Amino acid sequence: RTAEAGPDGKRRKNMQANVIRTHFGQLADGTPVDLFTLTNAAGLIAKITNYGTIITELHVPDRAGRLGDVVLGFDQLAPYLAGHPYFGCTTGRVCNRIAHGRFTLAGQTYTLALNNQTNHLHGGVKGFDKYVWRAQPVEREGAVGVELVHTSPDGDEGYPGTLTVTVTYTLNDDNELWIDYQARTDKPTVVNLTNHAYWNLGGAAA
Repeated sequence: RTAEAGPDGKRRKNMQANVIRTHFGQLADGTPVDLFTLTNAAGLIAKITNYGTIITELHVPDRAGRLGDVVLGFDQLAPYLAGHPYFGCTTGRVCNRIAHGRFTLAGQTYTLALNNQTNHLHGGVKGFDKYVWRAQPVEREGAVGVELVHTSPDGDEGYPGTLTVTVTYTLNDDNELWIDYQARTDKPTVVNLTNHAYWNLGGAAA
């Protein structure tokens, strides 16, 4: 079962770590979207959706041991689909801006989609944050997580090469949330991945 804070809002200790997959909604074309709730043995909770690999919630204890959600996001899928400032997602193929949407690699110039005035930002018009990734739960000794995979085809948003990206979120019993990235390409390309979470250490009510 999903671990939760007790009536006093404090985390319960010595719980069994687990990962639970639930339905989070669907895209306009009917593609289902899932939410993965990771809970460690101390009761910390991380929620990640396979839409854009977004961290929707991260509940951690304050100095009194009371759990609070410290990452900005939404409780439902609809606001993410309506547009948001990249809350908690994986940005790519390249995070940040590429000036004028152009770069040169191995003597060839590539022109990318422009979505930030005259620049290319966070992967373009439809970056990695706007895809439903293939996902599966991960359980290891002392940790639980979710592995998410997305394949970007050659020419996607103007980038060369077919690129397969794996992002793995792991919540361990040391109260650490790890994000590991792996990318494989079939020809030279550029890639620079990051997570775009916004943090509010005062919790959702602050």
